[in-house]
Amino acid sequence: MKLLFKLAAKNLFGAGMRTWLNVIVLSFSFLIIIWHKGLLDGWDRQAKNETISWETGGGQYWQSSYDPYDPFSLTEAHARIPTAFDSLISKGDLASFLITQGTIYPRGRIQSILIKGINSNQKLLKIPSSLFTKDGDEIPALIGRNTATDNGIKTGDLITLRWRDVHGTFDAGNIKVTGIFDTDVPTVDMGQVWVPLDRLQKMMDMPGEATIIVWNKEQKADISVAGWSFKTNEFLLKSITDLIKMKSVGGIVLYIILLSLAMLAIFDTQVLSIFRRQKEIGTYIALGMTRGQVVGLFTIEGSLNSVMAGLLAALYGIPLLAMQAIHGMSIPGGSKGFGLAVADRIYPFYSLGLVITTILIIMLTTTIVSYLPSRRIAKMKPTEALRGKLQ
Repeated sequence: MKLLFKLAAKNLFGAGMRTWLNVIVLSFSFLIIIWHKGLLDGWDRQAKNETISWETGGGQYWQSSYDPYDPFSLTEAHARIPTAFDSLISKGDLASFLITQGTIYPRGRIQSILIKGINSNQKLLKIPSSLFTKDGDEIPALIGRNTATDNGIKTGDLITLRWRDVHGTFDAGNIKVTGIFDTDVPTVDMGQVWVPLDRLQKMMDMPGEATIIVWNKEQKADISVAGWSFKTNEFLLKSITDLIKMKSVGGIVLYIILLSLAMLAIFDTQVLSIFRRQKEIGTYIALGMTRGQVVGLFTIEGSLNSVMAGLLAALYGIPLLAMQAIHGMSIPGGSKGFGLAVADRIYPFYSLGLVITTILIIMLTTTIVSYLPSRRIAKMKPTEALRGKLQ
């Protein structure tokens, strides 16, 4: 076997430019597959981590009537915060949301929004509720950067807010923007105004009530409460997971095209090599090599293309991929309008499993493609092969 590897390597390097063209094309396949999958894995990790940090925590308790896709459910989606959670909320292990619809009038325009109340002292989520101040009679409010930019709102602005309380009565007041926060999670930014929970409860005449209770991500939710259903992060992050899966399936088409081009080049090279080296094949058999050994020799020659391609891809790919993993890839600003957490820069994540899996798939595919044309050698007669006539 050692002799076969030495002989295969000698023949491969002796082929010159033909070998290097195959290796270069195959190395591109290595690099692009790893880069594309690493980019999706990086986006997946960033989006989920940011969503957990800003919105979902370790999971959420939803009031049984709450449906995030049905705005009409908000009129009924509220209930008293269970007493079982009081001590956890006071310690900051839980955060409560009260959600209702409202309207703001920035710069003489009308804008429908969601009013969300959150505990002022919570530290579970990244929402900077500590910026709520109680100066004057205005309602302190926080707004995300995108909402503020879209409506021309600045810190310190006074804006008229209208809402409808639990009795169906419309009321209005002024909110004072005490802070504008930056986030990559549009579901806590776009079309939303955050106010202190106790203030919103008073505005809505819903003392001690909430719509969502966010669980501490470091603790396992083991409390069952009537009228509230617990939603795990697996459920809450399903839209991100599904999108990444869809993108991964779309990437398979790209992988197949790249691999097909590389495998076609290797297949043609093997067929041409067998046709041109008939006398050499006959000589090997005449000198005592079995047909299986000759088939193995040509298969090894084709397989070594993937080994050399892997080394070449590592030579120029590791610096390129490492540089992008450090500096990230810039994403157009309009991408945030899709409702998913998309950072300004996505940092690819190249796991060891990803690299090993890609190498094994390409090496296995290359070996199979190299073996297929080599099977014809088993049908050759040594005498005809020595005369250069293929049977």
